[in-house]
Amino acid sequence: MGETYWGIDLGGTKIEAVVIDRAMKPLVRRRIATEACEGYYHILERITQLVSMISQESGFAPPEVIGIGTPGRYDAAHGIMKNSNTVCLNGCDLKRDLEKVLKRALIIENDANCFALAESLMGSAAPLMRDPSKAAFGIILGTGVGGGIVCHGKVRHGAHGIAGEWGHNELIPDGEPCYCGRRGCVETVISGPALERFYQQRGGRFSTLEQISADTGSDAAAAETIERLLFYFGKALAQVLNILDPDLCILGGGVGQVEQLYAKEAVTAIEQHLFTSELSIPLLRPLLGDSAGVFGAALLSRMKQSG
Repeated sequence: MGETYWGIDLGGTKIEAVVIDRAMKPLVRRRIATEACEGYYHILERITQLVSMISQESGFAPPEVIGIGTPGRYDAAHGIMKNSNTVCLNGCDLKRDLEKVLKRALIIENDANCFALAESLMGSAAPLMRDPSKAAFGIILGTGVGGGIVCHGKVRHGAHGIAGEWGHNELIPDGEPCYCGRRGCVETVISGPALERFYQQRGGRFSTLEQISADTGSDAAAAETIERLLFYFGKALAQVLNILDPDLCILGGGVGQVEQLYAKEAVTAIEQHLFTSELSIPLLRPLLGDSAGVFGAALLSRMKQSG
């Protein structure tokens, strides 16, 4: 068997690893619990255990370079993690510490960038991205709100390393406080927890977003919650489209599974705030599910080793 490429997706509740071949076919894929409540050094140990497990099952030693997707952003200039909702990572040099214990070089990326890369090269956007000039905006709508930009088959980072991070633009002036220190961020309005809180305030009881989405015909609070999602999703995304003007968008995360986001009402909500009068690009469903991040991480390794 030829060269293999390894990726790790570090999440708040699970860590997933995959080995792919040159044709991007998965050979081995495994998940274990993160156990983040045990702290930073326990997470390093769990990743080490998973890499050892994958090595034994595949029969291959880890390659010289492993890709890893993380919540939050790795600030290479200062050697620390920032803005991670796995809070024990913040302020730590995850790249340096993992390279030390794994004895391998790491390419570290935000999980939204990994999602965008995988869906662009292996997933639902792949047929449209065969033209190297195309640009894709990969959207994460889940517990948090983030995004990644892929152009010419590569992740776009930007001068500050924050390209695509639309979740902390102000959406409602003087709105709910956000963990980032601002108020009214996109994440405080259309993330999954934010929508569930809104429903509970209106309906007087808790319900999951999946159920809220299904109950819009019989539950006034559910209908109001989804209307709120569509209105602010349209307003927030239109601001990105007015500047970036990508060739397509891919929607990921738990909120990205809400069926109404793919209906005419969502397009209308975007068009109300779009500089041009008509939305002419597709809003794509993800093809790789919640494994897009780990495939994106493996693609980082593949791209590095292939030069």
